[in-house]
Amino acid sequence: MNDDSALFDRVVAFVRDIGIAVTVGRVSDDTFLPSIAVRDGGLLIDRDRLLWPGDILHEAGHVAVTDPAARPTLNVVPDEAGEELAAIAWSYAAARAIGIDSRILFHAQGYRGEGDWLVETFDAGTYIGLPMLVWMGMADDPASAPAGPAYPVMRRWLR
Repeated sequence: MNDDSALFDRVVAFVRDIGIAVTVGRVSDDTFLPSIAVRDGGLLIDRDRLLWPGDILHEAGHVAVTDPAARPTLNVVPDEAGEELAAIAWSYAAARAIGIDSRILFHAQGYRGEGDWLVETFDAGTYIGLPMLVWMGMADDPASAPAGPAYPVMRRWLR
């Protein structure tokens, strides 16, 4: 793993606390990320092969934004733009909630080489994918939110 175990433990504890199951075990090589698989509505993480703990939040974001009825059979397809953008926005909110630097989440080796751009964009307050979270009732847009906290604070973590 590219980071310390305290960070891994914080990320996993957060994901579990919001209601997404996490199992640590061997992940086969036939997954999009070689160390994380979405299985039965939860995450299977190969801790020995995990290079980027921020990837856990991104994959958890896919589970979180999926319709609850579809979670048990979720098959993450990275090219489904709406859900991908929602998972990116969700993972940023999660990173903020647990105090993780956005460079750990949006690392340079991920996001098709656009990690630095995502850091700059989100940290500047341009929230790609936020309209999907608003539509799902998971967050409020800071530009039009009623009184109270707005994104990156979430109304709820699971769709």
